[in-house]
Amino acid sequence: MPVFVLNGWAASPHAWDLCMFPRERVFGYVEQLDGEPERALEAAPDGAVLVGWSMGGSGALRLALKYPEKIRGLVLVAATARMMKAPNWNGMSERRLAALEMGLKMTKGEGFFGIPEGKPNPYMTDTEENLARGLVYLRETDLRLPLIDLMASGRLKCPVRIFQSERDGIVRPENAKFLESVFPGSRVDMVPGAEHALPIMIPEAIDSAVAECLLK
Repeated sequence: MPVFVLNGWAASPHAWDLCMFPRERVFGYVEQLDGEPERALEAAPDGAVLVGWSMGGSGALRLALKYPEKIRGLVLVAATARMMKAPNWNGMSERRLAALEMGLKMTKGEGFFGIPEGKPNPYMTDTEENLARGLVYLRETDLRLPLIDLMASGRLKCPVRIFQSERDGIVRPENAKFLESVFPGSRVDMVPGAEHALPIMIPEAIDSAVAECLLK
């Protein structure tokens, strides 16, 4: 059973260096914008387990909406149904998103996202054009209503694991609560602290979650 990883916006594949689970491919955010995960999932005859972090978590949710029968497991890591603030939704402000973009360009994530000493830097920079494409996705994507409809349909039957930092300033903890309501049989792990880079913070827990999905 293949495992596809959908990485975060402007994230390096090194974000997954500490995770040991077997993976067929790590899709960068540009590949996600270009539809590469959809093509890979369509070509997987028995479906796949999806691991999505941050913007990649949103991408994994989009694949679940489009191909629910092909998803064999969902591991959602600081995943978001909607990034930005909205009525009755505690997302990011435009000012915070602009600071995120500036910090990424200035420091490649180091010192800006609270990367612990001795951990790999999970962030990278990219071309201005690609970064802008990713920002458009982050600003405009809202999967809340489609996910509620998916829950009502009962079409997604795979195990779902959700990991979320308790004080994440990029993807708010409310995202995990919403996802838990959408996937009532899911297991939610709230991680103490404010770090967004969970793949380098809790690799063993993510490994365990993927293994559980592969055994189902």
